[in-house]
Amino acid sequence: MSSNAIIRSRTLRTVVNAVQKLYPQALADRTWDNTGLLLEAPDRTDRSSPEAHNVLLTIDLTKAVVDEAISLRSSVIVAYHPIIFRPLKSLTLANTQQESLLRLAQEGISVYSPHTAVDAKIGGVNDWLADGISGGRGEESGRVVIEGIKDDSGMGRIITLKEPKGFQELVNRVKGFLGLKNVMVGKTPGDKRVRTIAICAGSGASMFKNVDVDLLFTGELSHHDALAAKERGVGFITCFHTNTERGFLRDVMKRKLAEVLESEVEREGEFEVVVSERDMDPFEIV
Repeated sequence: MSSNAIIRSRTLRTVVNAVQKLYPQALADRTWDNTGLLLEAPDRTDRSSPEAHNVLLTIDLTKAVVDEAISLRSSVIVAYHPIIFRPLKSLTLANTQQESLLRLAQEGISVYSPHTAVDAKIGGVNDWLADGISGGRGEESGRVVIEGIKDDSGMGRIITLKEPKGFQELVNRVKGFLGLKNVMVGKTPGDKRVRTIAICAGSGASMFKNVDVDLLFTGELSHHDALAAKERGVGFITCFHTNTERGFLRDVMKRKLAEVLESEVEREGEFEVVVSERDMDPFEIV
């Protein structure tokens, strides 16, 4: 959408402006990603209601999250992953994602997806991951983006630790800050200590093609990408795709979005930003 001014609902326009202030669309990789306002639902907000406008944050917009949004009477869902990714030729109830879109439109709940703009933003999800595995910038001698986009922003991160760390220490650190009992790893050869780490939220293989580091940290690698890393003597820590993203909503995005929306209270009423309790990784380890 070229201009937020054509969004009819003032509530939706306020939320979209706030999200874009934090994560500008110019930072998203529009060559393949489908970011922006994906569903502009008819505004069914009861203006006489004293309740705050509910903004629901989620990684994936599943049927369970749709049920949650409807029960919360949300005005807007900010879904990190875009529910519309490829062109739609129809909207029917035979497809679960299309059914979700139709239900949301009927309930007056709009959907916005920032996706790779959050990845690229300084202070976004990749910097959050970098802070988590390194212990913070005070423990680093350098941090750079892998693929620059604008100013200092860009996709992926490479960090250099001031002091090399043992592989297992970094694994334990990742488990702790992501709140995971298990992760999938490829150990560094000969228990080599780690000084340099390449980081990418979600699926990072394409980002890591030309990097020379001791360790890869991402959500997922394919079988062949993992083999290639092992062959090169590079260790890796993977956590399943969305486990490298979901905690960012709780730890960072909820607070920042609430702060920006708070400045709009006098014009457009109060806003409540909540993180979905029904959003979860589709994989389980048993």
